Amino acid sequence: MKTRIIIILSGLCLLCAGRASAQWVVSDPGNLAQGIINAAKNIVHTSKTATNMVANFQETVKIYEQGKKYYDALKSVHNLVKDARKVQQTILMVGDITEIYVTSFQRMLQDDHFTAEELSAIAFGYTKLLEESNDVLTELKNVVNITTLSMTDKERMDVVDRCYNAMRRYRNLVGYYTNKNISVSYLRAQKMNDADRVLSLYGGSARYW
Repeated sequence: MKTRIIIILSGLCLLCAGRASAQWVVSDPGNLAQGIINAAKNIVHTSKTATNMVANFQETVKIYEQGKKYYDALKSVHNLVKDARKVQQTILMVGDITEIYVTSFQRMLQDDHFTAEELSAIAFGYTKLLEESNDVLTELKNVVNITTLSMTDKERMDVVDRCYNAMRRYRNLVGYYTNKNISVSYLRAQKMNDADRVLSLYGGSARYW
């Protein structure tokens, strides 16, 4: 049982080795996610105009770019044991969630069909979803921490499975939330004969509605 745990923990070390020098204690993905959450909260509480919101959003982009290096390095790790692979995929989904938020909200800031108040509300929604997904990441971090060996192998794997499934739900929910907001803009654009510009802004397809 303990041997299996050691193998998983060794796999996690491999996940976080190499170019990014990313380990839980060195470049904690939870810290990266929390940085984006804090920046998103700043947008909600301090941005009164769209111009001000764009300026504040630049901090989010900087944190995301730092995190992207970590997640890109993590993606390149292969040949892991099954359970370590599931841990890796769970962490990578946090990267997916932040990427959806950053890239989509960046486009929304260029969208004239949203008011500053609406953009603030959208940012608030993203913040809540980011916070909840980060809570899952914290639970995962705790279960793979080497000081928690009082758990049985099965208990540990059950938590990993639960975290993986929960994170997948949040990733899907963030995607759904994004698409629903974009669909509002598209419907408004249709009424103003501006649908082509909105389609171009968000990728040129009708996948959002």
